[in-house]
Amino acid sequence: MIVIAGLGNPGVQYDLTPHNVGFETIDKLASDIAAIWEFKKAYNADIARGTFAGKQVLLVKPKTYMNLSGDAIAPLVKYSNSSAAELLVIHDDIDLPVGKLRVKKGGSAGGHNGLKSIIERLGTQDFKRLKIGVGKDKSNVVKHVLGKFDPVTRETMDKVTTEAVKAAAVILKDGPDKAMNTYNGWSA
Repeated sequence: MIVIAGLGNPGVQYDLTPHNVGFETIDKLASDIAAIWEFKKAYNADIARGTFAGKQVLLVKPKTYMNLSGDAIAPLVKYSNSSAAELLVIHDDIDLPVGKLRVKKGGSAGGHNGLKSIIERLGTQDFKRLKIGVGKDKSNVVKHVLGKFDPVTRETMDKVTTEAVKAAAVILKDGPDKAMNTYNGWSA
C-alpha cells in the first residue's frame, strides 16, 4: 500500500496558511477519491483509505504538529506494511516561489522540521516528496508560514494545490522521474 502524507498543523488557526498546504492538497485528493477521514488515536493522525491513480493508498494527516510529523507517519508506514520507498510526503517549501511545484526523490530535510522528524523516525531519507512553493519573508519566516495568504496569492494557491493532486497521480502512475520532468518547471 502506498502511504501519502500531507503535512500541516492541526487547528483552525492554521487553516489556509502556507505551512498547511500539505493538508489542503491531501484534503483535495481525499475528496477526489471520496475517501472518508477518521481519527486514529493510536497514531495521532487522521487517516483515509482509497484507490488513487490505480493504487491502494493510505492518506495521512498527522495531528502531532509539523515538527513531530514523523511520530505519526513512521508507525503508519509500518502499520500499512509499506516501506519508506512507498511513502509520498506533500509539504510546503519556503525556498520555492509561490506557484511552483517540485518533485524530489529522497534527500535531506532542507531545513524543514516536518521532514527532519520523518527522516529521524523512519531512519532514512529515501522517500518521495512533493514540494509546494509558498515563498518566504526573510525578515520573519515563522510569521510568514503561519500567517494567511493575501487574496491574490490565495487564489494562486488554490490552483497549485489542485495541480499538486495531479502531480501526485503522475508520481504514482508513471514514477517520480516522469513527474519531475512534468512538474519541476511548472508554474501556476
